[in-house]
Amino acid sequence: MNHTTLRRAVAWLTALLLLCLSLSAFAELRVAAWNIQHFGWGKKKNLDAVAAVVERFDLVAVVELMRPEALTELERRLEQRTREAWSSMASEAIGRGSHKEHYGFIWRESAARYVDGAVVYIDIDDSFAREPFSARFQDRQSGQVFALAAVHILYGKSVRDRLPELRALAEYWDWLGEIYPGTPRILAGDFNIVPDHPALAALHSRAQPLITQGATTLSSHDGRYANLYDNLWVEPGGFVISEVGIARFPEWLGLSHEAARATVSDHAPVYMVLGEPDRPVAPAGRQATMARADCVDLNRSEPEHLIRLPHVGPARAQAIVAGRPWRSVAELVRIRGLSPARVADIRASGLLCESF
Repeated sequence: MNHTTLRRAVAWLTALLLLCLSLSAFAELRVAAWNIQHFGWGKKKNLDAVAAVVERFDLVAVVELMRPEALTELERRLEQRTREAWSSMASEAIGRGSHKEHYGFIWRESAARYVDGAVVYIDIDDSFAREPFSARFQDRQSGQVFALAAVHILYGKSVRDRLPELRALAEYWDWLGEIYPGTPRILAGDFNIVPDHPALAALHSRAQPLITQGATTLSSHDGRYANLYDNLWVEPGGFVISEVGIARFPEWLGLSHEAARATVSDHAPVYMVLGEPDRPVAPAGRQATMARADCVDLNRSEPEHLIRLPHVGPARAQAIVAGRPWRSVAELVRIRGLSPARVADIRASGLLCESF
């Protein structure tokens, strides 16, 4: 074999390896729910920052959508940023009186597809100020079809104003089972209440909340997360779930809570990862324990720990932190100066945690 043929063979094998690594990065489906505060109102919203958060997921249920055009523009920004096809849909305007909102879904076409059944709840008893919106989607990797419903519970003047809607969620859950028979269900969104509140007792008998610790709302003055209002409810045994969590996007974007609230949202997304786990499953609201105490975790290690990796100095360590969450080592090629060969060195170093 001459040198030219050898180089071509090596190049072909390298390309094949990178393709396999890329495909493995999408072996799981990342489903999220996000209250994007007053999305579509005013000009202060940093749409690129919103897109930088949404692109970390494959399918997102959006609540507090004020104008469907904002979702369409987000779809366009995502396609520009990721160079992939995205799709979206929005409900009709929903609400009592003059204040109305839309629900929306936005998804990465390579990972998920809309199947059918997009519908606003037929609320015969008028229990909801904003009737939930749902549709069926399919995980392209596994082929699993599931129903995803978005809800935004009325905040009102006090918890008492929220109780009728919270109690009606059990009936809504049953209704989802009737219109999507034999289909696993996810009820996602902003519930404006903690998941163990007594008003959710009937829903608890049918489904389970995935996020049970932590908080999702951004405090306006002290950098804390204040309330666990956002969640994902699923039926027991309906899904294989490898990870759940709260996406603390201000840290991803390097923003203070004040700046995040002013230009992005006052809520953090909640998410679940569907698929066979390739790492220890983290309890809801907690991070998974690293396989070795001294290993380097791309998603959890501090910058001073990340610089132990080959070709990673302080600047690239900060870029790794800013790019979280990472779903595979192969994604590190997004960082300036980390070529496929250098990423291979990082993988071969033996320093990464077993989750990578």
